[in-house]
Amino acid sequence: MISPVASTLGELLASGAQVGTGGLRFVDRRERARFVSWSQVERRAAAAAGALRSQGVEPGECVAIVLRTSPRFFDAFFGTLLAGAVPVPLYPPVRLGRLAEYHQVTAAMLAAVRARRLVSEPTVARLLGDTVDACDPHVDLIVLEDPPRVLSKPTIRSPRSDDLALVQFSSGTTVEPKPVALSHRAILAQVRTLNDHWRDLAGASGVSWLPLYHDMGLIGCVFPALELAAELTLIAPETFIHRPAIWLRTLSRYRGTVSPAPNFAYGLCLEKIRDDELEGVDLSPWRIALNGAEPVSAEVMRRFNRRFAGWGLAPEVLAPVYGLSEASLAVTFSDLETPFTSARFDRRELAMSGRAVADSDGRELVSVGKALPGFEIEIRGGHGGALTDRCVGRVWVRGPSLMDGYLNRPRATAEALVDGWLDTGDRAFLDRGELYLVGRDKDILIVRGRNHAPEEIERAIDGVEGIRTGCAAAVSYRPEGAAAEALLLFVERRPGRRSRSELAATCHGEVLARTGLALDHVEVLSPGTLPRTSSGKIRRREALARYRAGELEPPRRFHLGHYLLSMIPSRRQRHRRRTAS
Repeated sequence: MISPVASTLGELLASGAQVGTGGLRFVDRRERARFVSWSQVERRAAAAAGALRSQGVEPGECVAIVLRTSPRFFDAFFGTLLAGAVPVPLYPPVRLGRLAEYHQVTAAMLAAVRARRLVSEPTVARLLGDTVDACDPHVDLIVLEDPPRVLSKPTIRSPRSDDLALVQFSSGTTVEPKPVALSHRAILAQVRTLNDHWRDLAGASGVSWLPLYHDMGLIGCVFPALELAAELTLIAPETFIHRPAIWLRTLSRYRGTVSPAPNFAYGLCLEKIRDDELEGVDLSPWRIALNGAEPVSAEVMRRFNRRFAGWGLAPEVLAPVYGLSEASLAVTFSDLETPFTSARFDRRELAMSGRAVADSDGRELVSVGKALPGFEIEIRGGHGGALTDRCVGRVWVRGPSLMDGYLNRPRATAEALVDGWLDTGDRAFLDRGELYLVGRDKDILIVRGRNHAPEEIERAIDGVEGIRTGCAAAVSYRPEGAAAEALLLFVERRPGRRSRSELAATCHGEVLARTGLALDHVEVLSPGTLPRTSSGKIRRREALARYRAGELEPPRRFHLGHYLLSMIPSRRQRHRRRTAS
Protein backbone atom coordinates (compact mmCIF):
# COMPACT_ATOMS: atom_id res chain seq x y z
CA MET A 1 0.00 0.00 0.00
CA ILE A 2 1.07 3.60 -0.57
CA SER A 3 2.62 5.34 2.41
CA PRO A 4 0.07 7.39 4.38
CA VAL A 5 2.37 10.44 4.21
CA ALA A 6 0.65 11.61 1.00
CA SER A 7 -1.41 14.64 2.01
CA THR A 8 -2.79 15.64 -1.42
CA LEU A 9 -4.12 13.83 -4.46
CA GLY A 10 -1.06 14.94 -6.44
CA GLU A 11 1.22 13.33 -3.88
CA LEU A 12 -0.94 10.21 -3.94
CA LEU A 13 -0.51 9.97 -7.71
CA ALA A 14 3.27 10.42 -7.41
CA SER A 15 3.46 7.70 -4.76
CA GLY A 16 1.36 5.32 -6.84
CA ALA A 17 3.52 5.93 -9.90
CA GLN A 18 6.70 5.11 -7.94
CA VAL A 19 5.44 1.73 -6.76
CA GLY A 20 5.48 0.40 -10.32
CA THR A 21 2.43 -1.85 -10.07
CA GLY A 22 -1.20 -1.45 -11.00
CA GLY A 23 -2.97 0.98 -13.25
CA LEU A 24 -6.16 1.52 -15.21
CA ARG A 25 -7.55 -0.87 -17.79
CA PHE A 26 -10.18 0.51 -20.20
CA VAL A 27 -12.56 -2.02 -21.76
CA ASP A 28 -14.58 -0.88 -24.78
CA ARG A 29 -17.96 -2.17 -26.00
CA ARG A 30 -16.23 -4.91 -28.02
CA GLU A 31 -14.40 -5.98 -24.85
CA ARG A 32 -11.03 -4.84 -26.17
CA ALA A 33 -8.71 -3.62 -23.42
CA ARG A 34 -6.19 -0.79 -23.14
CA PHE A 35 -3.95 -0.66 -20.05
CA VAL A 36 -2.37 2.52 -18.67
CA SER A 37 -0.06 2.09 -15.67
CA TRP A 38 -0.11 4.54 -12.78
CA SER A 39 3.31 5.82 -13.85
CA GLN A 40 1.92 6.47 -17.33
CA VAL A 41 -1.08 8.23 -15.78
CA GLU A 42 1.34 10.53 -13.94
CA ARG A 43 3.43 11.27 -17.05
CA ARG A 44 0.38 12.04 -19.13
CA ALA A 45 -1.04 14.24 -16.36
CA ALA A 46 2.20 16.23 -16.15
CA ALA A 47 2.04 16.85 -19.90
CA ALA A 48 -1.62 17.85 -19.63
CA ALA A 49 -0.77 20.24 -16.79
CA GLY A 50 1.71 22.02 -19.03
CA ALA A 51 -0.85 22.22 -21.82
CA LEU A 52 -3.48 23.64 -19.47
CA ARG A 53 -1.11 26.24 -18.07
CA SER A 54 -0.22 27.26 -21.63
CA GLN A 55 -3.93 27.89 -22.16
CA GLY A 56 -4.07 30.26 -19.22
CA VAL A 57 -5.30 27.96 -16.43
CA GLU A 58 -4.41 29.61 -13.11
CA PRO A 59 -3.78 28.00 -9.71
CA GLY A 60 -6.91 27.85 -7.59
CA GLU A 61 -9.46 28.28 -10.38
CA CYS A 62 -12.19 25.74 -11.06
CA VAL A 63 -11.81 23.86 -14.35
CA ALA A 64 -14.79 21.92 -15.64
CA ILE A 65 -14.12 18.49 -17.18
CA VAL A 66 -16.63 16.95 -19.58
CA LEU A 67 -15.10 13.70 -20.76
CA ARG A 68 -16.17 10.11 -21.22
CA THR A 69 -14.49 7.18 -19.44
CA SER A 70 -11.07 7.11 -21.11
CA PRO A 71 -7.39 7.94 -20.43
CA ARG A 72 -8.22 11.50 -21.48
CA PHE A 73 -10.40 11.94 -18.39
CA PHE A 74 -7.42 11.26 -16.14
CA ASP A 75 -5.16 13.47 -18.26
CA ALA A 76 -7.57 16.31 -17.61
CA PHE A 77 -8.38 15.46 -13.98
CA PHE A 78 -4.87 14.94 -12.66
CA GLY A 79 -3.47 17.50 -15.12
CA THR A 80 -5.78 20.12 -13.62
CA LEU A 81 -4.59 19.19 -10.13
CA LEU A 82 -0.92 19.32 -11.14
CA ALA A 83 -1.54 22.72 -12.72
CA GLY A 84 -2.70 23.92 -9.31
CA ALA A 85 -6.36 24.23 -10.30
CA VAL A 86 -9.50 22.49 -9.05
CA PRO A 87 -11.18 19.83 -11.27
CA VAL A 88 -14.98 19.87 -11.55
CA PRO A 89 -16.10 16.68 -13.38
CA LEU A 90 -19.46 17.07 -15.14
CA TYR A 91 -21.48 14.51 -17.02
CA PRO A 92 -21.16 14.41 -20.83
CA PRO A 93 -24.22 14.60 -23.09
CA VAL A 94 -25.77 11.14 -23.40
CA ARG A 95 -29.37 11.77 -24.51
CA LEU A 96 -29.06 13.46 -27.87
CA GLY A 97 -32.79 14.10 -27.92
CA ARG A 98 -32.49 16.41 -24.90
CA LEU A 99 -29.51 18.53 -25.83
CA ALA A 100 -31.27 21.83 -25.11
CA GLU A 101 -31.98 20.70 -21.54
CA TYR A 102 -28.39 19.47 -21.19
CA HIS A 103 -26.95 22.81 -22.34
CA GLN A 104 -29.09 24.69 -19.84
CA VAL A 105 -28.21 22.46 -16.86
CA THR A 106 -24.50 22.34 -17.68
CA ALA A 107 -24.29 26.11 -18.14
CA ALA A 108 -25.89 26.51 -14.70
CA MET A 109 -23.29 24.19 -13.16
CA LEU A 110 -20.46 26.11 -14.79
CA ALA A 111 -21.88 29.33 -13.38
CA ALA A 112 -22.25 27.78 -9.91
CA VAL A 113 -18.51 27.09 -9.66
CA ARG A 114 -17.55 30.21 -11.67
CA ALA A 115 -15.60 28.12 -14.14
CA ARG A 116 -13.90 29.98 -16.96
CA ARG A 117 -12.55 26.92 -18.75
CA LEU A 118 -14.00 23.61 -19.83
CA VAL A 119 -11.83 20.66 -20.90
CA SER A 120 -13.22 18.10 -23.32
CA GLU A 121 -12.42 15.87 -26.29
CA PRO A 122 -13.18 16.50 -29.99
CA THR A 123 -16.32 14.33 -30.23
CA VAL A 124 -17.93 15.72 -27.09
CA ALA A 125 -16.69 19.25 -27.71
CA ARG A 126 -18.73 19.40 -30.92
CA LEU A 127 -21.86 19.01 -28.80
CA LEU A 128 -20.83 21.60 -26.22
CA GLY A 129 -20.90 24.70 -28.40
CA ASP A 130 -24.35 25.78 -27.24
CA THR A 131 -23.39 25.14 -23.62
CA VAL A 132 -20.39 27.45 -23.92
CA ASP A 133 -22.42 30.05 -25.81
CA ALA A 134 -25.00 30.07 -23.00
CA CYS A 135 -22.39 30.90 -20.35
CA ASP A 136 -21.96 34.39 -18.97
CA PRO A 137 -19.17 35.22 -18.37
CA HIS A 138 -17.54 33.49 -21.30
CA VAL A 139 -16.07 29.99 -20.85
CA ASP A 140 -13.12 28.82 -22.95
CA LEU A 141 -13.40 25.33 -24.43
CA ILE A 142 -10.08 23.45 -24.30
CA VAL A 143 -9.52 20.20 -26.21
CA LEU A 144 -6.62 18.06 -25.00
CA GLU A 145 -4.62 15.90 -27.38
CA ASP A 146 -4.38 12.15 -26.80
CA PRO A 147 -1.76 11.70 -25.48
CA PRO A 148 -1.05 15.26 -24.32
CA ARG A 149 2.00 16.82 -25.95
CA VAL A 150 4.93 17.11 -23.52
CA LEU A 151 5.65 20.73 -22.59
CA SER A 152 7.83 22.23 -19.90
CA LYS A 153 6.66 21.24 -16.43
CA PRO A 154 4.66 24.07 -14.87
CA THR A 155 5.99 25.72 -11.73
CA ILE A 156 3.20 26.00 -9.19
CA ARG A 157 2.73 26.29 -5.46
CA SER A 158 2.11 22.94 -3.78
CA PRO A 159 -1.41 22.71 -2.35
CA ARG A 160 -2.00 22.05 1.33
CA SER A 161 -4.11 19.19 2.63
CA ASP A 162 -6.91 21.58 3.59
CA ASP A 163 -7.01 23.21 0.15
CA LEU A 164 -9.90 22.56 -2.22
CA ALA A 165 -9.20 19.42 -4.27
CA LEU A 166 -12.43 18.64 -6.08
CA VAL A 167 -15.92 19.98 -6.62
CA GLN A 168 -18.64 17.43 -7.28
CA PHE A 169 -22.32 18.12 -7.62
CA SER A 170 -24.84 16.53 -5.26
CA SER A 171 -27.41 14.26 -6.87
CA GLY A 172 -30.22 16.78 -6.61
CA THR A 173 -33.26 14.46 -6.55
CA THR A 174 -35.41 17.03 -4.74
CA VAL A 175 -33.56 20.29 -5.40
CA GLU A 176 -31.12 21.59 -7.96
CA PRO A 177 -27.66 19.99 -7.63
CA LYS A 178 -25.30 21.86 -5.30
CA PRO A 179 -21.51 22.17 -5.76
CA VAL A 180 -19.92 20.12 -2.97
CA ALA A 181 -16.45 21.40 -2.05
CA LEU A 182 -14.07 18.63 -0.93
CA SER A 183 -10.55 19.16 0.41
CA HIS A 184 -7.55 16.90 -0.19
CA ARG A 185 -7.73 15.97 3.49
CA ALA A 186 -11.38 14.89 3.30
CA ILE A 187 -10.94 12.79 0.17
CA LEU A 188 -7.83 11.03 1.44
CA ALA A 189 -9.55 10.33 4.77
CA GLN A 190 -12.40 8.64 2.86
CA VAL A 191 -10.01 6.65 0.68
CA ARG A 192 -8.02 5.35 3.64
CA THR A 193 -11.19 4.52 5.55
CA LEU A 194 -12.43 2.42 2.62
CA ASN A 195 -9.16 0.59 2.11
CA ASP A 196 -8.73 -0.08 5.83
CA HIS A 197 -12.25 -1.50 5.94
CA TRP A 198 -12.00 -3.92 3.03
CA ARG A 199 -8.25 -4.59 2.80
CA ASP A 200 -8.45 -8.28 3.64
CA LEU A 201 -11.12 -8.94 1.00
CA ALA A 202 -10.35 -6.41 -1.71
CA GLY A 203 -7.40 -8.12 -3.37
CA ALA A 204 -5.69 -6.22 -6.16
CA SER A 205 -8.31 -6.00 -8.88
CA GLY A 206 -11.43 -3.84 -9.07
CA VAL A 207 -14.00 -3.38 -11.83
CA SER A 208 -16.24 -0.35 -12.30
CA TRP A 209 -18.66 0.97 -14.91
CA LEU A 210 -19.71 3.87 -12.65
CA PRO A 211 -19.46 7.43 -13.98
CA LEU A 212 -16.20 9.21 -13.19
CA TYR A 213 -18.08 12.44 -12.48
CA HIS A 214 -19.77 10.71 -9.53
CA ASP A 215 -18.20 10.04 -6.12
CA MET A 216 -18.98 6.33 -6.16
CA GLY A 217 -16.93 5.89 -9.34
CA LEU A 218 -14.10 8.35 -8.72
CA ILE A 219 -13.62 8.45 -4.94
CA GLY A 220 -14.97 4.95 -4.28
CA CYS A 221 -13.13 3.08 -7.05
CA VAL A 222 -10.29 5.04 -8.66
CA PHE A 223 -8.62 6.62 -5.64
CA PRO A 224 -8.63 3.45 -3.48
CA ALA A 225 -7.05 1.53 -6.37
CA LEU A 226 -4.41 4.25 -6.68
CA GLU A 227 -3.66 4.17 -2.95
CA LEU A 228 -3.21 0.41 -3.10
CA ALA A 229 -1.27 0.61 -6.39
CA ALA A 230 -3.80 -1.93 -7.65
CA GLU A 231 -5.47 -2.58 -10.99
CA LEU A 232 -8.86 -1.11 -11.80
CA THR A 233 -10.77 -2.07 -14.93
CA LEU A 234 -13.15 0.59 -16.24
CA ILE A 235 -16.18 0.25 -18.50
CA ALA A 236 -18.07 3.24 -19.85
CA PRO A 237 -21.48 3.69 -18.16
CA GLU A 238 -23.30 3.81 -21.49
CA THR A 239 -21.67 0.50 -22.46
CA PHE A 240 -22.97 -1.16 -19.31
CA ILE A 241 -26.48 0.24 -19.78
CA HIS A 242 -26.59 -1.05 -23.36
CA ARG A 243 -25.22 -4.49 -22.48
CA PRO A 244 -25.08 -5.25 -18.73
CA ALA A 245 -23.48 -8.65 -19.33
CA ILE A 246 -20.20 -6.91 -20.07
CA TRP A 247 -19.94 -6.04 -16.36
CA LEU A 248 -20.07 -9.67 -15.24
CA ARG A 249 -17.93 -10.86 -18.13
CA THR A 250 -15.25 -8.30 -17.24
CA LEU A 251 -15.37 -9.25 -13.57
CA SER A 252 -14.75 -12.85 -14.58
CA ARG A 253 -12.03 -12.16 -17.15
CA TYR A 254 -9.90 -9.99 -14.85
CA ARG A 255 -10.87 -11.77 -11.63
CA GLY A 256 -12.30 -8.63 -10.11
CA THR A 257 -12.80 -8.71 -6.36
CA VAL A 258 -14.49 -5.33 -5.71
CA SER A 259 -17.23 -3.78 -7.83
CA PRO A 260 -19.98 -1.48 -6.48
CA ALA A 261 -23.22 -0.36 -8.12
CA PRO A 262 -26.56 1.30 -7.37
CA ASN A 263 -29.60 -0.91 -6.82
CA PHE A 264 -31.00 -0.28 -10.32
CA ALA A 265 -27.92 -1.91 -11.88
CA TYR A 266 -28.60 -5.24 -10.17
CA GLY A 267 -32.20 -5.05 -11.41
CA LEU A 268 -31.02 -4.26 -14.93
CA CYS A 269 -28.83 -7.35 -14.92
CA LEU A 270 -31.83 -9.46 -13.96
CA GLU A 271 -33.83 -8.04 -16.86
CA LYS A 272 -31.32 -7.96 -19.68
CA ILE A 273 -28.63 -10.60 -19.21
CA ARG A 274 -29.20 -13.90 -21.01
CA ASP A 275 -27.62 -17.18 -19.94
CA ASP A 276 -25.79 -17.54 -23.25
CA GLU A 277 -23.97 -14.24 -22.59
CA LEU A 278 -22.38 -15.78 -19.49
CA GLU A 279 -20.72 -18.78 -21.10
CA GLY A 280 -17.47 -19.46 -19.26
CA VAL A 281 -18.09 -16.73 -16.67
CA ASP A 282 -16.78 -17.32 -13.12
CA LEU A 283 -17.94 -14.86 -10.46
CA SER A 284 -16.33 -16.65 -7.51
CA PRO A 285 -13.47 -14.10 -7.17
CA TRP A 286 -16.03 -11.30 -6.63
CA ARG A 287 -15.91 -10.60 -2.89
CA ILE A 288 -17.50 -7.15 -2.47
CA ALA A 289 -20.54 -5.96 -4.43
CA LEU A 290 -21.57 -2.78 -2.66
CA ASN A 291 -25.15 -1.63 -3.17
CA GLY A 292 -25.67 2.08 -2.51
CA ALA A 293 -26.35 5.57 -3.91
CA GLU A 294 -30.10 4.92 -3.95
CA PRO A 295 -32.69 2.94 -1.92
CA VAL A 296 -31.80 -0.74 -1.65
CA SER A 297 -34.38 -3.40 -2.51
CA ALA A 298 -34.12 -6.65 -0.57
CA GLU A 299 -36.09 -8.48 -3.26
CA VAL A 300 -33.76 -7.34 -6.04
CA MET A 301 -30.74 -8.51 -4.06
CA ARG A 302 -32.33 -11.88 -3.30
CA ARG A 303 -33.17 -12.38 -6.97
CA PHE A 304 -29.67 -11.32 -8.02
CA ASN A 305 -28.13 -13.83 -5.62
CA ARG A 306 -30.38 -16.64 -6.88
CA ARG A 307 -29.94 -15.75 -10.54
CA PHE A 308 -26.13 -15.71 -10.57
CA ALA A 309 -25.33 -18.31 -7.90
CA GLY A 310 -24.80 -20.80 -10.72
CA TRP A 311 -21.85 -18.73 -11.93
CA GLY A 312 -20.13 -18.76 -8.55
CA LEU A 313 -21.66 -15.71 -6.89
CA ALA A 314 -21.48 -16.14 -3.10
CA PRO A 315 -24.51 -15.10 -0.98
CA GLU A 316 -22.49 -12.75 1.24
CA VAL A 317 -21.09 -10.69 -1.65
CA LEU A 318 -23.90 -8.12 -1.90
CA ALA A 319 -23.39 -5.48 0.78
CA PRO A 320 -25.82 -2.55 1.28
CA VAL A 321 -24.10 0.73 2.17
CA TYR A 322 -25.04 4.35 2.79
CA GLY A 323 -23.28 7.56 1.90
CA LEU A 324 -23.62 10.90 0.18
CA SER A 325 -21.61 13.42 -1.80
CA GLU A 326 -21.31 15.77 1.18
CA ALA A 327 -19.42 13.07 3.12
CA SER A 328 -17.06 12.37 0.17
CA LEU A 329 -18.93 9.06 -0.18
CA ALA A 330 -19.42 6.32 2.41
CA VAL A 331 -20.81 6.68 5.95
CA THR A 332 -21.99 3.14 6.78
CA PHE A 333 -21.13 -0.38 5.60
CA SER A 334 -22.95 -3.61 6.25
CA ASP A 335 -20.89 -6.66 7.23
CA LEU A 336 -18.78 -7.71 4.24
CA GLU A 337 -18.54 -11.35 5.30
CA THR A 338 -22.19 -12.23 5.93
CA PRO A 339 -25.35 -12.01 3.79
CA PHE A 340 -27.28 -8.76 4.01
CA THR A 341 -29.99 -8.40 6.63
CA SER A 342 -33.49 -6.98 6.43
CA ALA A 343 -36.54 -6.78 8.69
CA ARG A 344 -40.21 -5.93 8.40
CA PHE A 345 -41.89 -3.11 10.30
CA ASP A 346 -45.49 -2.06 10.89
CA ARG A 347 -46.50 0.37 8.14
CA ARG A 348 -49.03 2.25 10.27
CA GLU A 349 -46.55 2.85 13.09
CA LEU A 350 -43.91 4.07 10.66
CA ALA A 351 -46.41 6.42 9.01
CA MET A 352 -48.28 7.70 12.06
CA SER A 353 -45.97 7.62 15.07
CA GLY A 354 -42.54 7.36 13.49
CA ARG A 355 -41.72 4.19 15.41
CA ALA A 356 -40.21 1.02 13.95
CA VAL A 357 -42.30 -1.82 15.33
CA ALA A 358 -41.61 -5.36 14.13
CA ASP A 359 -44.37 -6.85 11.96
CA SER A 360 -43.96 -9.99 9.88
CA ASP A 361 -46.39 -8.60 7.29
CA GLY A 362 -45.02 -5.07 7.35
CA ARG A 363 -42.73 -3.00 5.17
CA GLU A 364 -39.38 -4.64 4.51
CA LEU A 365 -36.34 -2.44 5.11
CA VAL A 366 -32.71 -3.32 4.49
CA SER A 367 -29.96 -2.57 6.99
CA VAL A 368 -27.23 -0.46 5.39
CA GLY A 369 -24.89 -1.34 8.22
CA LYS A 370 -23.01 0.47 10.95
CA ALA A 371 -21.00 3.68 10.88
CA LEU A 372 -17.51 3.34 9.46
CA PRO A 373 -14.58 3.96 11.83
CA GLY A 374 -14.29 7.67 12.59
CA PHE A 375 -17.94 8.39 11.74
CA GLU A 376 -20.83 9.08 14.09
CA ILE A 377 -24.55 8.96 13.36
CA GLU A 378 -27.40 10.62 15.23
CA ILE A 379 -31.11 10.37 14.51
CA ARG A 380 -32.70 13.67 15.49
CA GLY A 381 -36.30 14.68 15.92
CA GLY A 382 -38.01 17.91 14.99
CA HIS A 383 -36.82 19.53 18.21
CA GLY A 384 -33.20 18.83 17.28
CA GLY A 385 -32.50 16.31 20.02
CA ALA A 386 -31.19 12.80 19.51
CA LEU A 387 -33.80 10.01 19.37
CA THR A 388 -33.57 6.54 20.85
CA ASP A 389 -33.39 3.26 18.92
CA ARG A 390 -36.21 2.49 16.48
CA CYS A 391 -37.44 6.08 16.40
CA VAL A 392 -37.59 7.63 12.94
CA GLY A 393 -35.98 11.01 12.45
CA ARG A 394 -33.45 12.94 10.39
CA VAL A 395 -29.99 11.48 9.88
CA TRP A 396 -27.07 13.63 11.04
CA VAL A 397 -23.49 12.47 10.53
CA ARG A 398 -20.05 13.55 11.65
CA GLY A 399 -16.77 12.23 10.31
CA PRO A 400 -13.32 12.91 8.86
CA SER A 401 -14.38 13.24 5.21
CA LEU A 402 -17.19 15.80 5.39
CA MET A 403 -17.26 18.59 2.84
CA ASP A 404 -16.01 22.07 3.62
CA GLY A 405 -19.36 23.31 2.36
CA TYR A 406 -21.22 24.15 -0.82
CA LEU A 407 -18.95 26.24 -3.03
CA ASN A 408 -20.04 29.88 -3.21
CA ARG A 409 -23.21 29.11 -1.21
CA PRO A 410 -22.68 30.22 2.40
CA ARG A 411 -26.36 30.11 3.32
CA ALA A 412 -26.84 26.52 2.11
CA THR A 413 -23.60 25.57 3.87
CA ALA A 414 -24.76 27.07 7.17
CA GLU A 415 -28.03 25.12 6.93
CA ALA A 416 -26.30 21.80 6.20
CA LEU A 417 -23.29 21.97 8.55
CA VAL A 418 -23.93 22.71 12.22
CA ASP A 419 -21.19 22.34 14.84
CA GLY A 420 -19.32 19.80 12.75
CA TRP A 421 -22.46 17.73 12.01
CA LEU A 422 -24.02 17.29 8.58
CA ASP A 423 -27.78 17.27 8.11
CA THR A 424 -28.26 14.65 5.39
CA GLY A 425 -31.96 15.28 4.79
CA ASP A 426 -32.59 11.52 4.96
CA ARG A 427 -35.04 9.86 7.34
CA ALA A 428 -34.06 6.68 9.15
CA PHE A 429 -33.78 4.90 12.47
CA LEU A 430 -31.06 3.02 14.30
CA ASP A 431 -31.46 -0.47 15.69
CA ARG A 432 -28.47 -1.68 17.74
CA GLY A 433 -26.17 0.50 15.69
CA GLU A 434 -27.57 -0.64 12.33
CA LEU A 435 -29.01 2.10 10.10
CA TYR A 436 -32.36 1.56 8.36
CA LEU A 437 -33.32 4.21 5.82
CA VAL A 438 -36.99 5.10 5.59
CA GLY A 439 -36.94 7.80 2.93
CA ARG A 440 -35.90 11.32 2.13
CA ASP A 441 -37.59 14.12 4.05
CA LYS A 442 -38.52 16.16 1.00
CA ASP A 443 -39.82 13.08 -0.86
CA ILE A 444 -42.26 11.98 1.84
CA LEU A 445 -45.80 11.45 0.51
CA ILE A 446 -48.81 12.73 2.45
CA VAL A 447 -51.80 10.52 1.72
CA ARG A 448 -55.01 10.92 3.71
CA GLY A 449 -53.16 12.55 6.58
CA ARG A 450 -50.40 9.97 6.84
CA ASN A 451 -46.76 10.06 5.82
CA HIS A 452 -45.52 7.38 3.42
CA ALA A 453 -42.15 6.79 1.81
CA PRO A 454 -42.33 6.67 -1.99
CA GLU A 455 -39.81 3.83 -2.04
CA GLU A 456 -42.32 1.49 -0.40
CA ILE A 457 -44.81 2.02 -3.23
CA GLU A 458 -42.16 1.85 -5.94
CA ARG A 459 -40.70 -1.40 -4.61
CA ALA A 460 -44.18 -2.97 -4.53
CA ILE A 461 -44.10 -3.38 -8.31
CA ASP A 462 -40.60 -4.86 -8.53
CA GLY A 463 -40.92 -8.00 -10.60
CA VAL A 464 -44.13 -7.01 -12.40
CA GLU A 465 -43.84 -8.42 -15.89
CA GLY A 466 -43.58 -5.64 -18.43
CA ILE A 467 -42.38 -2.95 -15.99
CA ARG A 468 -38.73 -1.87 -15.91
CA THR A 469 -37.19 -2.62 -12.50
CA GLY A 470 -36.16 0.52 -10.65
CA CYS A 471 -37.99 2.79 -13.12
CA ALA A 472 -40.91 4.01 -11.02
CA ALA A 473 -41.73 7.22 -9.18
CA ALA A 474 -44.48 7.65 -6.59
CA VAL A 475 -45.72 11.19 -5.92
CA SER A 476 -48.66 12.85 -4.21
CA TYR A 477 -50.31 16.17 -5.05
CA ARG A 478 -53.62 17.94 -4.68
CA PRO A 479 -55.37 18.31 -8.04
CA GLU A 480 -57.05 21.63 -8.68
CA GLY A 481 -60.39 21.79 -6.89
CA ALA A 482 -59.85 18.49 -5.05
CA ALA A 483 -60.39 18.13 -1.32
CA ALA A 484 -57.58 15.61 -0.74
CA GLU A 485 -54.18 14.56 -1.98
CA ALA A 486 -53.98 12.18 -4.93
CA LEU A 487 -51.47 9.32 -5.06
CA LEU A 488 -49.86 8.92 -8.46
CA LEU A 489 -47.39 6.32 -9.71
CA PHE A 490 -45.23 6.75 -12.81
CA VAL A 491 -43.78 3.57 -14.30
CA GLU A 492 -41.72 2.84 -17.38
CA ARG A 493 -42.80 -0.11 -19.48
CA ARG A 494 -40.62 -2.70 -21.16
CA PRO A 495 -41.11 -3.61 -24.81
CA GLY A 496 -43.68 -6.38 -25.03
CA ARG A 497 -47.27 -7.34 -25.70
CA ARG A 498 -48.86 -6.13 -22.46
CA SER A 499 -51.01 -3.04 -23.02
CA ARG A 500 -50.65 0.12 -20.95
CA SER A 501 -54.08 -0.41 -19.38
CA GLU A 502 -53.18 -3.98 -18.39
CA LEU A 503 -49.87 -2.83 -16.86
CA ALA A 504 -51.62 -0.03 -14.97
CA ALA A 505 -54.21 -2.44 -13.56
CA THR A 506 -51.49 -4.86 -12.42
CA CYS A 507 -49.59 -2.05 -10.68
CA HIS A 508 -52.78 -0.93 -8.93
CA GLY A 509 -53.29 -4.46 -7.59
CA GLU A 510 -49.68 -5.03 -6.51
CA VAL A 511 -49.45 -1.73 -4.61
CA LEU A 512 -52.75 -2.34 -2.84
CA ALA A 513 -51.81 -5.90 -1.91
CA ARG A 514 -48.33 -5.07 -0.66
CA THR A 515 -48.85 -1.67 0.99
CA GLY A 516 -52.57 -1.32 1.61
CA LEU A 517 -52.58 1.94 -0.38
CA ALA A 518 -54.97 2.57 -3.24
CA LEU A 519 -53.41 4.48 -6.11
CA ASP A 520 -55.46 7.24 -7.69
CA HIS A 521 -53.69 6.88 -11.02
CA VAL A 522 -50.90 4.92 -12.72
CA GLU A 523 -49.17 6.61 -15.65
CA VAL A 524 -47.40 4.08 -17.89
CA LEU A 525 -44.50 5.68 -19.76
CA SER A 526 -42.10 4.71 -22.51
CA PRO A 527 -38.54 3.70 -21.54
CA GLY A 528 -36.25 6.61 -20.72
CA THR A 529 -39.04 9.07 -19.96
CA LEU A 530 -38.57 9.70 -16.25
CA PRO A 531 -36.17 12.56 -15.50
CA ARG A 532 -33.03 11.57 -13.65
CA THR A 533 -30.05 13.14 -11.97
CA SER A 534 -26.58 12.87 -13.49
CA SER A 535 -26.00 9.79 -11.33
CA GLY A 536 -29.19 8.08 -12.50
CA LYS A 537 -31.55 8.76 -9.60
CA ILE A 538 -35.14 9.53 -10.54
CA ARG A 539 -36.27 13.10 -9.85
CA ARG A 540 -39.79 12.62 -8.53
CA ARG A 541 -40.66 16.29 -8.17
CA GLU A 542 -39.56 17.10 -11.68
CA ALA A 543 -41.54 14.12 -13.02
CA LEU A 544 -44.66 15.47 -11.31
CA ALA A 545 -44.04 19.02 -12.55
CA ARG A 546 -43.63 17.80 -16.12
CA TYR A 547 -46.73 15.64 -15.86
CA ARG A 548 -48.87 18.51 -14.60
CA ALA A 549 -47.52 20.72 -17.38
CA GLY A 550 -48.28 18.05 -20.00
CA GLU A 551 -44.58 17.67 -20.80
CA LEU A 552 -43.82 14.20 -19.47
CA GLU A 553 -43.20 12.54 -22.81
CA PRO A 554 -40.60 10.07 -24.09
CA PRO A 555 -37.46 11.67 -25.49
CA ARG A 556 -37.82 12.22 -29.22
CA ARG A 557 -35.71 10.13 -31.55
CA PHE A 558 -32.64 11.94 -32.77
CA HIS A 559 -32.38 11.74 -36.55
CA LEU A 560 -28.94 10.71 -37.81
CA GLY A 561 -28.85 13.61 -40.25
CA HIS A 562 -29.54 16.08 -37.44
CA TYR A 563 -26.80 14.48 -35.40
CA LEU A 564 -24.25 14.75 -38.21
CA LEU A 565 -25.17 18.38 -38.76
CA SER A 566 -24.70 19.08 -35.06
CA MET A 567 -21.13 17.78 -35.32
CA ILE A 568 -20.24 20.70 -37.60
CA PRO A 569 -19.36 23.71 -35.44
CA SER A 570 -20.72 27.11 -36.32
CA ARG A 571 -18.37 29.94 -37.26
CA ARG A 572 -18.96 31.50 -33.85
CA GLN A 573 -18.15 28.22 -32.07
CA ARG A 574 -15.00 27.70 -34.17
CA HIS A 575 -13.85 31.18 -33.28
CA ARG A 576 -14.28 30.53 -29.57
CA ARG A 577 -12.63 27.14 -29.38
CA ARG A 578 -9.06 26.96 -28.25
CA THR A 579 -7.12 23.75 -28.68
CA ALA A 580 -4.30 22.91 -26.27
CA SER A 581 -1.17 21.82 -28.01
